[in-house]
Amino acid sequence: MQIEITPYLEKADEDKISVISDVRSLKNTNDSEYTFTSDSENEVLSPGVHNAKIYGKYYTEPYQRIMIFFSLFLICYAYGLDKKTRTTYVTLATSSYKEHSLMSTVTCITKVISAAGQIWFARASDIFGRKLIFGLSVIFYVIGTVIESQATEISRYAGGECLYGLGHAGIVLTTELYAADFSNLNWRVVAAAAPMLPNIINTWVSGNITADVDENWKWGIGMWAFIFPISCLPLIGCLLHMRYKAQKNNEELKPVFVKPSNMSYKEYLVDVFFWKSDIIGLILLVGVFGLVLVPITLAGGLNKKWNEAQIIVPEVLGWTLALPLYVFWENKFAKYPIIKLETVRDSGIWSALSISLFIDFCFYMHETYLVTFLLVAVNESKKSATRINSLSTFVTVITGFFLGLAIVRIRRTKISIVFGTLVWFVAHGLFIEYNGGLRSHSGLIGAICLLGFGNGFIRFPVRASIQVSVGTHEKLAIVTSLFLAVGSIGTAIGSAVAGAIWSNVLPGQIESRISNATIAASAYSSPTTFIKKYKWGTEYRTAVVSAYGYVWKILNITGLVLVLPLLISALFLRDRKLESVLAFDEVTDTEGYSENEKVQQKKHKSFMDYFN
Repeated sequence: MQIEITPYLEKADEDKISVISDVRSLKNTNDSEYTFTSDSENEVLSPGVHNAKIYGKYYTEPYQRIMIFFSLFLICYAYGLDKKTRTTYVTLATSSYKEHSLMSTVTCITKVISAAGQIWFARASDIFGRKLIFGLSVIFYVIGTVIESQATEISRYAGGECLYGLGHAGIVLTTELYAADFSNLNWRVVAAAAPMLPNIINTWVSGNITADVDENWKWGIGMWAFIFPISCLPLIGCLLHMRYKAQKNNEELKPVFVKPSNMSYKEYLVDVFFWKSDIIGLILLVGVFGLVLVPITLAGGLNKKWNEAQIIVPEVLGWTLALPLYVFWENKFAKYPIIKLETVRDSGIWSALSISLFIDFCFYMHETYLVTFLLVAVNESKKSATRINSLSTFVTVITGFFLGLAIVRIRRTKISIVFGTLVWFVAHGLFIEYNGGLRSHSGLIGAICLLGFGNGFIRFPVRASIQVSVGTHEKLAIVTSLFLAVGSIGTAIGSAVAGAIWSNVLPGQIESRISNATIAASAYSSPTTFIKKYKWGTEYRTAVVSAYGYVWKILNITGLVLVLPLLISALFLRDRKLESVLAFDEVTDTEGYSENEKVQQKKHKSFMDYFN
């Protein structure tokens, strides 16, 4: 039920008292359908947002904020190092199963599930609170890691990767929300980049770890099942301390599960876990992308399967059944649709979401098989391949952090985002030029660093841009989850397209250069085994390097084309000023804003004055 208050504001002064009384009575009701928003305090009666704001009141001192961000730093250090090393381990794992080409399939499935998971986690964090979702994410992370480390076949590994990916998505989302809960808009870029600073260390440490672990990838993955939870303890301690201080000062913290008096427990559970979570919409969304994207990664290989039922049927079901059902459900039946049109209709929102889609789509065109390419076609060791693969993040974090410090004063983000997309054009040109051989060592390092430099001007600023465009802190979780979820979908699409190109083009290129079918099959399905047997400079290795170089060009030409919609999306972004407030609707000085934004601020001010 939605309460329309605006018409009352136009009535005569004598009606004001009755309106205030009506609204206050709504504020005190137990009916979950009624929500009350006090724009003057930017407060929403949902436990997650309400309690987060109260916790923030007790950690305002500089040393306390440092404690929070240091705790986030430790978590990001752990999962960042895990992710960097796991990229190499997944290459070793899929190669040991003789199913290396399925690496893109595993990534695609994981990212599709993660996208839906992030949306659910965002809604659940508002309903049940950040702490509960954080704990649930850690559990998924640990269970998935254990399953992966003990997998003896690709299907079990993929199952563990999905659970790990779901947990990782929840961890990323909750750390993003905590960073936003404890930072003003003009510090939002710094707050997003600061917890990622561990990548400065991880870039170099990750290579040593993968070199020491060597072929024992199961231990390399499994050890994070106990290392990561330990890294979460400082943040948990800070959160418990905040709760203790809030209770000590008799703050009215909202409990997680509160059944309205006019609902039965069954009705309440259905309302929360079915309607508000939009389970049907999430399942259909996973179905659409899973049925459409995953078959693309499976249809190629040594034996083409494009005309087989196992590829055709999912594609047909995805386009003709799952997609129409998703659109129909969201528009006709969903009480709380995944993507509300009134939210994404704003150019500042849809353009930022478009950037999130294309930046990861473009990035994973080369990232999916980068480690494999470095090992096979550039003759890098596992240590150097892992380090080179991490360089982009290394440069991105440094660039984003220092850019964020500048934005604290500049308070604008659009120009930096446009500049970053222009840098990506140059970086992809270098990727195309350096397509294999020893000469590609320095060239690829330069391209990856340039890509990371441009990424630092895009990724963190566009996240701040969408958070200021959404207007209120109330919508922070859902818009941040949409941003991350769309990025996961971009990753899934990028992995699927890269996998399709790899599996459909590479086998033919290898076979055209190597007449021995057994050796050709080994070079494609188990590249890490192949390079141990055929050293650099041998006839077969040289032939495979040439074949890899041909496919690498196609992957990066595709990536170069995708930078164009990235640039176009950047041009449509809003360029709102990042003020020293938690959300845009708290701004009272409208100097420097557009006329439309000034009107919105005047409406907001009159609304506050009316209830004062």
